[in-house]
Amino acid sequence: MSPFGNGALGRVVRSGVGRRRVQTVVIAVATMMAVASAVVAGALMVAAAAPFDHAFAEQRGAHLTAQFDPARTSAARLAETGRLDGVTASAGPYPSTAFRPVDRTGFRLPTLTLVGRPAPDGDVDRVELASGRWAWKPGEIVLSSSFEGPGVGIGSALRASGTANGPALTVVGFAVSSGRSADAWTTPAQVDALAAQGGPVTSQMLYRFDSSGTERQILAHREKIAGSLESGALLGTQSWLDTKRAADQGAAATVPFVTAFGVLGIVMSVIIVSSVISGAVGTGLRRIGILKAIGFTPGEIVRAHMAQALIPASVGIGVGVPLGNLLAMPLLADTESLYGTVSLSVAWWVDIAVPAAALLVVGLAALIPARRAGRLHTVEVLAVGRAPRTGRGRWAHRTLARLPLPRPVTQGLATPFTHPVRALAMLLAVAFGTAAVTFAVGLTSSLSAVGSSQDPENRAAVTVTTAAPHTIAAPPPPPVGGGEQPTPSPANGDTAGPAAADPAKVRSALDSQAGTASYYGTLRTEVAVAGLSGSVRASLYEGDAREGGHAMLSGHWISGKGQVVVPTRFLERTSTEVGDTIRLTHERESADLRIVGESFDTSANAQEIHADMANFPSAEPSTFLVEVKPQVSADAYAHRLAAVVRPLGGDATTTPPAERKGVILVMDAIALLLTLMLVCVAGLGILNSVVLDTRERVHDLGVCKAVGMTPRQAMTLVISSVAAVGVLGALAGVPVGYALHGLVMPVMGRAVGTGMPSSVLDVYAPVQLLLLGSGGVALAVLGALVPAGWAAKVPVATALRTE
Repeated sequence: MSPFGNGALGRVVRSGVGRRRVQTVVIAVATMMAVASAVVAGALMVAAAAPFDHAFAEQRGAHLTAQFDPARTSAARLAETGRLDGVTASAGPYPSTAFRPVDRTGFRLPTLTLVGRPAPDGDVDRVELASGRWAWKPGEIVLSSSFEGPGVGIGSALRASGTANGPALTVVGFAVSSGRSADAWTTPAQVDALAAQGGPVTSQMLYRFDSSGTERQILAHREKIAGSLESGALLGTQSWLDTKRAADQGAAATVPFVTAFGVLGIVMSVIIVSSVISGAVGTGLRRIGILKAIGFTPGEIVRAHMAQALIPASVGIGVGVPLGNLLAMPLLADTESLYGTVSLSVAWWVDIAVPAAALLVVGLAALIPARRAGRLHTVEVLAVGRAPRTGRGRWAHRTLARLPLPRPVTQGLATPFTHPVRALAMLLAVAFGTAAVTFAVGLTSSLSAVGSSQDPENRAAVTVTTAAPHTIAAPPPPPVGGGEQPTPSPANGDTAGPAAADPAKVRSALDSQAGTASYYGTLRTEVAVAGLSGSVRASLYEGDAREGGHAMLSGHWISGKGQVVVPTRFLERTSTEVGDTIRLTHERESADLRIVGESFDTSANAQEIHADMANFPSAEPSTFLVEVKPQVSADAYAHRLAAVVRPLGGDATTTPPAERKGVILVMDAIALLLTLMLVCVAGLGILNSVVLDTRERVHDLGVCKAVGMTPRQAMTLVISSVAAVGVLGALAGVPVGYALHGLVMPVMGRAVGTGMPSSVLDVYAPVQLLLLGSGGVALAVLGALVPAGWAAKVPVATALRTE
């Protein structure tokens, strides 16, 4: 018994599914691809929509991280604050200190917040170990996973930079705190030992509240805690909302383009399934008439055709869901590593919602042609059989026959006019497939432009540092959202150990090298901005730094003293605009600088400003970026220059090619996977349409072969029937993909708080668009090759056999 009717109807359904093997396979595979891509897209949208929220809930992150002065309040009084109204959980107090470590080579890392915790778990902020183990005894330290890299690994030894003979701390693990409560952890006794050598110590408390969704609620809890203690005991706090805002900025960038691919996949699956069922009705007219003649009702005919779509679709869904989960795993692993979250997996409701939606889409797509089959008149369909309606497309055959083209070509070009609805479905499949490829090519090109624009120093052929190789450490990987940790400069007292080279002597060495074309100096440091609390990362330039200029959203790059270029978030935070003046302080020198440009900067956490080094006379470059003359080998040049600057304390190396990493690699992988799926679905739709046309015209092919048509001409006829559709689909698809790219990229930029420069948006070249259009035609031709080969090989007797 079939679930769609009695035994006779069940046999009809099974017969239809088995007899139309191509259509059955197309529905199953198309549905499988659509479901798999939807599962991948849904999983990534869920993960990207709230990666911070997932990790924060899993680790029971602190809604408020507070620092207290231990000289003004006791540990017992701090513990009592965990029992105030509204506080649902608390942890601490933990001793905390500012710790700027120096590695074994003498290189200083950024200043870290070091907290003494006896264990990684607790009622609040359950720190997740990414690798290694916890620091269980003095002399051990666990670092935030953002600092793990070639320069710092498990087993590395660190000591405090302010002490000549301070205790060495061995890195035993790397961990993730979703609420960013600290940069490093050790035992409480170790923090006390560092404090005994003169380091400032505070007491850290971690709180969770019953209401914490708004800044006002957090502020109310903060005031209540401060009011319960002695005046001046509370030194500062960090709200989880600020951390969440920075984390979600980077995650939000993936949502727009994943949504675009998801919409493309849904629309294409509707087109394919509707085309398949409509084609099954069109080619099965005689069978439908026979079924009606022997007593099948219109309702049973509708149910039979619905079943012939839903059965293979169910098989495709059953395979597509686990396939989508399998494909999503490596992408979620990349997302997990990028965002610092834990245990990311496909949300359970995605595996339920996607199959249910797919069945609904397939059912609705099949309903219209199935209802058409149920309304057909028995006598009419028995008389017509599977032949096309009389006169349909005749005008096209007559018109195209006048063209100076071979007869098989003109016949093939006229074929789509015989079944305009089927041709339209094929055209839409080509158009959406071409649009997906065009959008993906533009997306990956834009992401590549974003990556190169954020690291202009990699454009230089040779990098010369004033510090010797053993004093240079790789900066830690970027934190959540694609931002960067401030890169410590080895100049101006930032290096311990061997003395750095005198920048003046390095300049002299560069000027004396015959292959030097141009160079400029840079210094990455921190400056104070009047009106802003804390420090701001700054890049200072010496000489003509146009080669290292960042992409600009407005204004222009710095061209001399008294100018500064700032990112969009700096303008928003300071309520300034291009043309305004700000005061910067570096070390003990201040300068009033005019904002001359708005730079393109995708970092969510850091705000890097750019200014001329001449504004601060005491500043000296720590790095020189060199361009060599044409025909000069960069490797040979760097080797000769290194022999000169190494005795001075510096080094010269060729600049390694820029690496695309983090969120850019994740987006590239997602775009490639989803594009391949959509192209496969489009190809299957074309294959199905051509198979239907070829089988419907098999008698005509037999007649043509009987009067002398060669197999090559038969193949030409079939391929020509899709060539014109492919051209039209490509002409429609390329502009759609182009427009989709122009729509999605600015949305992605706004998601991370910046605009998009023309270098990121204008990535299509005319030749590239032409090639993409040719790719749409190639997609149509490839989908027709198999039925064209069958048409060329079918024997005349088989083709002329009556129904």
